[in-house]
Amino acid sequence: MLLGQVLELRARHRTSGAIRELLHLAPQTAHRASPNGDVDVPLSDVRPGDSLRVRPGERVPADGTVQEGASAVDESMVTGEPLPVDKTVGDKVTGGTLNTNGSFVMLAERVGSDTLLAQIVRVVSEAQRSRAPMQRLADRVAAYFVPAVVIAAMVAFLGWAVWGPEPRFVHALLAAVSVLIIACPCALGLATPMSVMVAVGRGATAGVLVRNAEALETLARVDTLVVDKTGTLTEGKPHVVQLQVVDGSGLPENAMLSLAASVERSSEHPLAQAIVRAAEERKLPFAPVTDFEASPGGGVRGQVLGKSVIVGTARFLSHAGINGPFHSEEPGSQAPAGSTAIYLAVNNRPAGILYLSDTVKASTPEAIRALRADGLGIVMLTGDQREAAAKIAAQLGIDEVHAEILPQQKSDVVKKLRAEGHLVAMAGDGINDAPALAAAHVGIAMGTGTDVAMESAGITLLKGDLRGLVRARKLSRATVSNIKQNLGFAFVYNLLGIPIAAGVFYPVFGWLLSPMIASAAMSFSSVSVVSNALRLRGIRL
Repeated sequence: MLLGQVLELRARHRTSGAIRELLHLAPQTAHRASPNGDVDVPLSDVRPGDSLRVRPGERVPADGTVQEGASAVDESMVTGEPLPVDKTVGDKVTGGTLNTNGSFVMLAERVGSDTLLAQIVRVVSEAQRSRAPMQRLADRVAAYFVPAVVIAAMVAFLGWAVWGPEPRFVHALLAAVSVLIIACPCALGLATPMSVMVAVGRGATAGVLVRNAEALETLARVDTLVVDKTGTLTEGKPHVVQLQVVDGSGLPENAMLSLAASVERSSEHPLAQAIVRAAEERKLPFAPVTDFEASPGGGVRGQVLGKSVIVGTARFLSHAGINGPFHSEEPGSQAPAGSTAIYLAVNNRPAGILYLSDTVKASTPEAIRALRADGLGIVMLTGDQREAAAKIAAQLGIDEVHAEILPQQKSDVVKKLRAEGHLVAMAGDGINDAPALAAAHVGIAMGTGTDVAMESAGITLLKGDLRGLVRARKLSRATVSNIKQNLGFAFVYNLLGIPIAAGVFYPVFGWLLSPMIASAAMSFSSVSVVSNALRLRGIRL
């Protein structure tokens, strides 16, 4: 029995290898850059705002931004992608990733327990302790199984005591003890959690972060994927492609852009950030803003240099009572195809239109094709205008599109699909996606999105790439299959072992199981379950 336990503990030790590997990724020291030269400091002494030098072959000590220099960084531990990613000034780097051949100085932004690596370790650890719905089956069976085994042991004892050979009491006692030992439900208890532990660790090394076992199990049965457009299907980095000043407004283009950017600077929306970037590229000034208000899915307003400025959708401005003519009849004033129009009003009068465009991620078409081939129905949600949404949907082959909807309406769409009997997964990256992520059977957050979205999701794709969802579905199916195999091992083992231990074959073959053999068999049944679960470490994602 001790030998069996040793083998089981060794096998279980391997299941925590994913966490140990992640913990070992963080370097012990960092090179703090200063005018007087680099100073080596313990990683625990690094603070946000420190400038850190990362040399070739070293691991990045914290999350931050490249300040100077350039290199290629191996981010496979985060994204699961084997090819190094080029990093230049302004690019984000993640603690624990491996710098390859260049040297750069980075600004530390998140350190210690706030880094992405620390969050991954924490989430993986919590997920490995979570319970999958299939565990409830084992729990229900165990509730009946234990009394049934006790009854079987009593029946074996009485049968041998009445009809067994001499010495009857000894044979009866051995048979009863053998039944109790061989039926010990260790394998049954290990069947589900061991598979979950291994699968969650394997997912973490492939860029699929599982927050709970229920999401992992349910994902295999999902039939409908609801996906946000901006930041999920597209890069989430729109840019201003055209400005149009309303005739008679008296505003030059730059003045119009400066007013819009001043108000939008207080908003976290990707379109707002694009307008701010456009103003920065033109080196335009930003004016102070008072009485700032934001309406999710609508727009923003505020007082700038004594003027009332409103920036947002046509519906948002219409609700504010601004319905005047925005479009100019001048040549070249037509909206670029597939662009999103953001309207500007100054002192409650139309002032101009900013046209923005976002590009589809290079990986999205491949991912959508793979998901459709896997039997998923795809539904796109966006607060963007119908024309821009329709162009993206047509480009990706998505038939069902819900455009110009508010954040709360996204969760309504998810709930409607659930009411129709669909098993729904929702993928998104923004704060406005959080209600829909929580409403879905499985919420899937993009790792490039907001922390609020990740907290609302059961699964996070660290690279922010929908191809990670294809890997997650494969992992989910393999995990469910592995759990069923483990439960099968445990049930079949007991169905065969209990009668043999009770001595049913003694009258025919003269077989009588020793309690020592029963003990060894019980231990090795647990080893077989753990060993089968460990096969998930080798699954190709």
